[in-house]
Amino acid sequence: MITVQNLTRTYGDFTAVDKVSFTVEQGEIVGLLGHNGAGKTTIMKMLTGFLEQSSGNISIDGLHPETAPMAVRKKIGYLPENCPVYPEMSVMDYLDYAGSLHGLQESDRMQRLREVILRTSLTDKALQPISTLSRGYRQRVGVAQAILHRPKILILDEPTNGLDPTQILEMRELILELARNSTVIISTHILQEVQAICNRVMIIRNGRKALDTTLKDLQAEQRLRVRTNTDKNTLATLLKPVEAIVQISCQRHENNCENFDLVLAPEADRQETAARVASIIQQAGLPLYELSRQQRSLETIFGEISALKEEQIS
Repeated sequence: MITVQNLTRTYGDFTAVDKVSFTVEQGEIVGLLGHNGAGKTTIMKMLTGFLEQSSGNISIDGLHPETAPMAVRKKIGYLPENCPVYPEMSVMDYLDYAGSLHGLQESDRMQRLREVILRTSLTDKALQPISTLSRGYRQRVGVAQAILHRPKILILDEPTNGLDPTQILEMRELILELARNSTVIISTHILQEVQAICNRVMIIRNGRKALDTTLKDLQAEQRLRVRTNTDKNTLATLLKPVEAIVQISCQRHENNCENFDLVLAPEADRQETAARVASIIQQAGLPLYELSRQQRSLETIFGEISALKEEQIS
């Protein structure tokens, strides 16, 4: 559905997006996660054809934004970050205008208008000027125009920005409903958004892709947390006979102790591995302050990626 290869965007000497590659299959809900300024919005603008890439290739359902911009835009519903609307127009007039821009015939347009107004809960606001609406309702208007032409792909930039808790839940439910018939990419810096509605996450840091995985695979990863008073090299040597351990990472703890995260092979028996680790550490005469199962959350991974040095990001 969407294929991106070595996507790059530069502004003079500044590189906003740096050789990002990924593929999104039909029906996926992908969360594009990263700090403000990481490059998420720039990637979305290039996908939708509103910004030309400096280099790299984009394919949207077999089409390319640079050679077939209008055909690509017909396949995409786009909600920009700041939800640009015409405040002097009523909701109905604006959506009718948006429908005409999408090329909808007048005979079909009213049916589509009724459909999107119901789906976005705008019935009571349909005749009001957009200038009188709250931020939450303006977001709904933005979503309504994005789905008006029944696009195959939805690209939503910060769709819950400015919404209250109730409106956030309603927006999530709407996005999940829309995903039944559309591929969805959501840009956000809110971890809970991705966990609530996405089945895959990509983390962008300083314009580069730092992580691309499904939430299912993320949650399935096996880890043990060990806290003892030694260094990484010593512990790695001691635990080398434990074949189930594929990686060891550490961070300093108070009182000169070390926290170690042991990444296990997917097929490893966690309980048996934990017992072997405890036995080896005790036989080595080291204190064992903690040995626990670790479940990596998005928050944990986001923190780890934020702490990486630039050269460690692929």
